Amino acid sequence: MKRAFVIPFIAALLGGGVVVAVVAAVGDLGQTSKSVTTVEAAPIAPSNASTQSKGLTPHDIYVKDAPGVVFVTSTIVQKTESPFNLFGGGESQRQGQATGSGIVINDNGTILTNYHVVESAIKVTVSLEKGKTVDAQVVGKDPSNDLAVLHIHPDGLALHPLTLGDSSGVQVGDPVLAIGNPFDLERTLTTGVISALQRQITAPNGFAINNVLQTDAPINPGNSGGPLLDASGRVIGINSQIETGGSGGGSVGIGFAVPIDGSLSALNLPVKSGALVQSVQKGTPAEKAGIKGGTVTGSTEGGQVGVGGDIIVSIDGKAVNSSEDLANDVSSKKPGDTVTVGLLRGNGKGGYERKTVSVKLTSRPNSVPNASTPEG
Repeated sequence: MKRAFVIPFIAALLGGGVVVAVVAAVGDLGQTSKSVTTVEAAPIAPSNASTQSKGLTPHDIYVKDAPGVVFVTSTIVQKTESPFNLFGGGESQRQGQATGSGIVINDNGTILTNYHVVESAIKVTVSLEKGKTVDAQVVGKDPSNDLAVLHIHPDGLALHPLTLGDSSGVQVGDPVLAIGNPFDLERTLTTGVISALQRQITAPNGFAINNVLQTDAPINPGNSGGPLLDASGRVIGINSQIETGGSGGGSVGIGFAVPIDGSLSALNLPVKSGALVQSVQKGTPAEKAGIKGGTVTGSTEGGQVGVGGDIIVSIDGKAVNSSEDLANDVSSKKPGDTVTVGLLRGNGKGGYERKTVSVKLTSRPNSVPNASTPEG
């Protein structure tokens, strides 16, 4: 099985108006663990010993990072079979709630959490520090990696984005901390170590999630979607599942976190190659043609990437498989030429639709315009 990720690069194309990232594919590593239980909210995460600072106490990290951990509440509709009586019977519906945690990742109001925390939600709210509660929109879903992206309007809010770390250098024995909302106990801190690497867990839709971090930092229902932090207070994982034993259903000291290096770059893209549009400059041919940039900024191994934009897969019917393909296809044209761009666009329901647009090229600028990913 291969996992999609993106290698950022900037290209002046279609009149210099588009910033893209090339989609590549790499093989997964991983070992199969014993059976695990996905809980309505359970966290996990690792740490990087080679880059840890040695002066911070758990209290220091808590004071610094707790304001960036939110309480996520999802209103869900549960369908049940009602008993038959004199007036008939059959299926009925009732509302319930699922709770979990989330991580503020930028000042624009972007929050990362687990997919299973907001799965089937008809309404999502986020509680910030000091009890401020606001409505949230689900703007991205990746069920195959148990990840979801929320957005809240940042106006009037004092947001505290957490620093994203590097989970690639995590070692067994590294100290880690988890902050979350177990059993609705807001912003609870627990500590532990990385217990093992390259574990495998099962996503809500049945797909395998590989390279997962195992920790003994206590996590319980309500921690799902919260951060696993290294000794510098940086996010190295998203707490997602726990292994349970006996009849209690609570933590037995074995938790699993999706590593941060894969959390924002494993985009569950529908293709193994192409050009992911990060942003589109105003007034350019690309904008006039309706090409869409990303709505959420995330960190990857290669830098910042705009997530949620169109994926360019062809130019004039020729497949786009690399940055060289894209650059060569565009540079072979001249100003005034019209090209047909084949692309895939998210339909807002976790799927993609294939589209084609016509773009009339203009002169290539001497330098790439400064580009910023649209807020969202």
